[in-house]
Amino acid sequence: MMNTKNQTDVVGGNDRDEVADALGLATDWLGNPVSCSDCPHDENRESGRCSLDKACVRDRRGRKIDRFFSANPAQSNDYLDHPFFEVRAIAARYASPLRLTSLLSDPEPEVRAVAASRLPTKRVLHLRADEDRRVRIALARRLQGDDLMPLLTSDPDYQVRLVAAQSALPAQLLSVMNDNDSEIRREVARRVATVHLPAMTGDFDPMVRREVALRLEPGRLHLLLKDKDIRVRHAVAERIGLQEIEPLLNDPDDAVRSAALQRFLEP
Repeated sequence: MMNTKNQTDVVGGNDRDEVADALGLATDWLGNPVSCSDCPHDENRESGRCSLDKACVRDRRGRKIDRFFSANPAQSNDYLDHPFFEVRAIAARYASPLRLTSLLSDPEPEVRAVAASRLPTKRVLHLRADEDRRVRIALARRLQGDDLMPLLTSDPDYQVRLVAAQSALPAQLLSVMNDNDSEIRREVARRVATVHLPAMTGDFDPMVRREVALRLEPGRLHLLLKDKDIRVRHAVAERIGLQEIEPLLNDPDDAVRSAALQRFLEP
């Protein structure tokens, strides 16, 4: 029968990790066994601020690495150049911002994204052109005003534009009312000033029109009274003024007729 060392050596990558997990072993990012005997953090262990089974900076598991730095934030500065990118990324969450500038050029996007989320915005604006969307999304979550506009209106990735739309002021959303992605237009319909919603009643995506129907002033809902999608008409039936609800009482869809009738019969 193979001993433990041989079992972990004859397999690689994920297979090796699965073997280690099955055997209850702690392994580092290269799949090598981890122990406390050669760890430089004896003081942390003795004071209960790290342990092999729960909080260990040498373990490959992100949750253990995070627990280590959470309990020992002062030591995070020492790990910003660690060869394992996840250690660098997690350490960057706890390290002094004064030490993060060099990480803006880190080869791993997750590390750059953490640095971009913590450094002063003027120091990270150039990352709006970063090749990885994770970095640009991190910026889209925190930039404001004119600094946000390139990510909102010009970014080639719809997820970046969507996060930017969620961060934008309602007035800024006017610039993406006609965005190619319907989810972004739905975000516009949820948050733009209601005075601009009539311009979106002709959107070709019914889910965008439904968002419009949920916010449009009741006196303007006649614009969607004959919408071809039952989800839109149902939303209209629940909000339109009673003086204009009669066409929906004869709607071809049962659910729309029922919603309209319930409104019509309410005291």
